[in-house]
Amino acid sequence: MILNNFYSRRGFLSLLGAGTASTLAGCASTAPGRGDTIVTYRDGGSVRRPEILPGGSPELDQMYGTVIDGDFVIPAVPYQQINPRYYRQRVVDPTGERPGTVVVDTPSRFLYLVEPGGSAMRYGVGIGREGFSWSGDGVIQWRQKWPKWTPPNEMIARQPELAKYSADNGGMPPGLSNPLGARALYIFQNGQDTLYRLHGSPEWNSIGRAVSSGCVRLMNQDIIDLYDRVPNKARIVVWQ
Repeated sequence: MILNNFYSRRGFLSLLGAGTASTLAGCASTAPGRGDTIVTYRDGGSVRRPEILPGGSPELDQMYGTVIDGDFVIPAVPYQQINPRYYRQRVVDPTGERPGTVVVDTPSRFLYLVEPGGSAMRYGVGIGREGFSWSGDGVIQWRQKWPKWTPPNEMIARQPELAKYSADNGGMPPGLSNPLGARALYIFQNGQDTLYRLHGSPEWNSIGRAVSSGCVRLMNQDIIDLYDRVPNKARIVVWQ
């Protein structure tokens, strides 16, 4: 059976070990890399299947390999093409925040989840373009697996072609071509939605860059890991 906007399990056998990237704008898109292949779905959506380079390590192969997540098959990330500083890793906590706090270091393109005992899990992120970013303290009020994506009215005003995904039209269904990826964490401040998200992205080549319209993006494999670790109603601090 071919499922809307994601790989079938049969298709998984032929796509095992491949990476992907969204072609949709809205927490933004990037140019295809050399060697990328375009995979097009029956519904017209498409993703990029990047070239996988030889070499690597078993640990990283497991960390960024293909993931079967319910009915979705998340392709592997060609991590050899990413700066190693942005790989998920446990580090000495540089934030001084309490355990359970999420800290986004915008200038360095890192996200930290502070752990007990002086350590933190660090993830590489892509951050909002200048003029679209947000900073301050908030709470991760809500979380969602395979979320719908509803662009805010301000984005639709800039990109009218996104009107078909408006709240009135029900948003964009979950899937590999959805800009929010496999997970989304929704940030509130003083009880109000900031419209700022931590979310997954198939655009692995955007990690470490300032590309998205106000959101913090992680590789899908990393947002799944973060989602499973972060406490409910966690405090989040975004450094500018």
